[in-house]
Amino acid sequence: MNLAAYFLDHNLTERADKVALRTEACCWTFREIHDASCQFGNLYRSVGVREEDRVLLALNDGAPFAAAWFGIVRIGAVVTMMNPGVPPEDYAYYLRYTRARVLVTEARFYDANREVIDAALGGGLDRVVVVDRDQAEIDAQPTECAYGDVGPDEPSVWLFSSGSTGKPKGCIHVNADFVFNTEQYAKGVLGIREDDITLGVPKLFFGYATGTNLMFPWAVGATTCLFPERSTPEAMLGHIARFKPTIVTNVPTMIHKMLEHPACATTDLSSVRLVLSAGEALPGELYRRWTERTGVEILDGIGSAEMFHIYITNYPGDVKVGTLGRLVPGYEARLVGEDGLDVPAGEIGTLWIKGASNAIGYHGDRAKSRDTFRGAWTVTGDQFCIDEEGRFRYCGRADDLLKVGGVYVSPVEVENCLLANPKVHEVAVVGAEVNGLVSTFAFVVPHGAPSPELAAELQAWVKAQLAPHKYPRHVQFLDAMPRTDRGKVARADLRKLCS
Repeated sequence: MNLAAYFLDHNLTERADKVALRTEACCWTFREIHDASCQFGNLYRSVGVREEDRVLLALNDGAPFAAAWFGIVRIGAVVTMMNPGVPPEDYAYYLRYTRARVLVTEARFYDANREVIDAALGGGLDRVVVVDRDQAEIDAQPTECAYGDVGPDEPSVWLFSSGSTGKPKGCIHVNADFVFNTEQYAKGVLGIREDDITLGVPKLFFGYATGTNLMFPWAVGATTCLFPERSTPEAMLGHIARFKPTIVTNVPTMIHKMLEHPACATTDLSSVRLVLSAGEALPGELYRRWTERTGVEILDGIGSAEMFHIYITNYPGDVKVGTLGRLVPGYEARLVGEDGLDVPAGEIGTLWIKGASNAIGYHGDRAKSRDTFRGAWTVTGDQFCIDEEGRFRYCGRADDLLKVGGVYVSPVEVENCLLANPKVHEVAVVGAEVNGLVSTFAFVVPHGAPSPELAAELQAWVKAQLAPHKYPRHVQFLDAMPRTDRGKVARADLRKLCS
């Protein structure tokens, strides 16, 4: 089994000259991407890369990323990916951790991190390919490249955990993982088809986007649209107007920012048939505002680096606001209590998930692998309950769930309540010890000026709508919410601010 064959090369038979990838500047056909990926594959082989060797990508989104990515899997090597815009110490970490034989990057990223990259050369790193300086060498390679000798159960891609509680860890995935989820989720649930056009907020180094904006569209011969710049509401609305996508991969924070942007009222969104959301909880109020403005459903779901992609989701035409929907076909779930037993119906438990896309472990972390991967089950650390219709309701991370006065409080529930207040722009709720007892802190980015009166008003707001013990004992105002490089709220940073 070769991922280049499954996702890319099958398109050469019927649609070789169809546009596979669009950017603001140019278009590439499936034949052109195939040829470029072969050139990358041959270049990797020329410097000694073989099956299961790692290649590290530090690239912005665009055709070079796609070609370099498929060149790696074509020869049976292993893809590792990182955010190219991180500081030098992170480059040093990824190079050391992955032991990549080759780094593929761009001139501006190489120049900004030259010292740590050059220090890695000769210590395991054999070659740095700078795509915008080495293009002549890449172009000189043959446009045919034999597949590596790899099977369905051999490693092909590392997907990195978010790093919100420490350094990112590489989840080792095999070829079959990506085919399984594509068949079950992309084709089976989303109904992705050849005439679709995809556009995404998250960048391709993030597994969420690698799936929805690279693998999934090409599995059916659809077109993906990529842009190298940072995702902003202006950029997203502009690219929607330009590319006319049918499927938009989004995250709650950007959905909120797009709705707040003046251009949202005049941007033509009629091409969009599906909006996907993951990465953090989607507040019900935000869903309602979006659908009132656009008439387009948001399919909120949850996935993880450990499982490659989405395994619980709302379905097209079957969305229940405030829930993450149902299991993707082929996946099984348990909700497990602190005693290790399945919790009774309606109670909160830790989600264990099983399906044929789970990683085989974390690279270099046996203890964490044992804790997370229990036979065929993956322990997610996410807290859920299941409602009377069998839909999964997210209650927060296991380490985020708060026990206040002997009663559990879900930060997500309190956050959703506060987000319904028109004076709240963003909010995150965390717990911290105060005088030896757990207390709740709401960190709020307000729409207007912060004040003690506003803090008291927000506390009263929660008391009026939820059980009284759930109101945040402390409200602290921020100018901006701290986030990880994957866009998730950096809750560990917020806990440090509790005072």
